[in-house]
Amino acid sequence: MQNRDPRPKSKNGDFKIEFNKRLIRFSLEIIKFCGLIRRDLNLKPLTDQLIRSGTSIGVNIVEAKGCGSKKEYIRFFEIALRSTNETKYWLILIRESDTKNRERAEDLLDEATQIGKIISSGILTMKGKNY
Repeated sequence: MQNRDPRPKSKNGDFKIEFNKRLIRFSLEIIKFCGLIRRDLNLKPLTDQLIRSGTSIGVNIVEAKGCGSKKEYIRFFEIALRSTNETKYWLILIRESDTKNRERAEDLLDEATQIGKIISSGILTMKGKNY
């Protein structure tokens, strides 16, 4: 006899789990990328900022889970969105100044853009604005 969880699986719950995993993967990829390009002294200040902003996205989404109110929950998502936008900025600067790693920067920029769209959509939904 199988021991099955009687609670139905929520597609929304599955999405949240997968999105959190995606944010962790993104953070790890940012850290690896920065480790690769950090040797260039001109890029070191950019990589420091990129690590802060790139890892902050997931941290703020996770932090939102502990909020006591919907308003506070939305606020953490808004902070995560701002971190996403900052991350995109640093990636653009790196992409334009480091031709050796331009393709990898572009891949990370694409992922940051997709993550930003998901977060933005979530904020609009939470605020009840379906655009």
